Amino acid sequence: MNIVCLDLEGVLVPEIWVAVAEKTGIEALKRTTRDEPDYDQLMQYRLDLLAEHNITMTQIQNVIQTLKPLDGAKEFIDWVVSQTRVIILSDTFEQFAAPLMAQLGWPTLFCHQLIIDSSDTITGYKLRQQDHKRNAVLAFQNLNFRVVAGGDSYNDVSMLLAADDGILFRPPESLVKQQEQLPVVESHADLRSTIEKFLLKK
Repeated sequence: MNIVCLDLEGVLVPEIWVAVAEKTGIEALKRTTRDEPDYDQLMQYRLDLLAEHNITMTQIQNVIQTLKPLDGAKEFIDWVVSQTRVIILSDTFEQFAAPLMAQLGWPTLFCHQLIIDSSDTITGYKLRQQDHKRNAVLAFQNLNFRVVAGGDSYNDVSMLLAADDGILFRPPESLVKQQEQLPVVESHADLRSTIEKFLLKK
């Protein structure tokens, strides 16, 4: 039995924090997991910026409402669902993801939660668990699933290496150089072709 595990931002939908940066003019928010391998350090950096500029949860959600999946992503997900199971493993947050997941047809998403106070301020976050993408892959394998995984950033590497097959999707060049053993694809058509070959393996 097979299962496909995919990152969300950068693979299926735009980078949410980059969109917020462009809307608010806070250029420093464009820093993502493609730039910073330490997720906790990155999130604290983001929270400090939000506090400094008085950016509320509602403001961020208003930006997210304007976003759409990447070209070809919905058709790609529809194809995967027609072939096998798919789980989205993301370091985004439940409060961010819902509008985008609706546009993708509500595939199953495992992600984190934000802590929001009574003034609509994001004060912190709660991880599902550390390294949850890799741990999810290992759990699926323990249930006798063969896992193929796709991601684009440093925070996807442990998931990709744990999977039976791992695929980098439009990664930064620095990551390609660090993980030369992982195949690289630049389109959803190529990602589909690579996954299709995995599913045909016996």
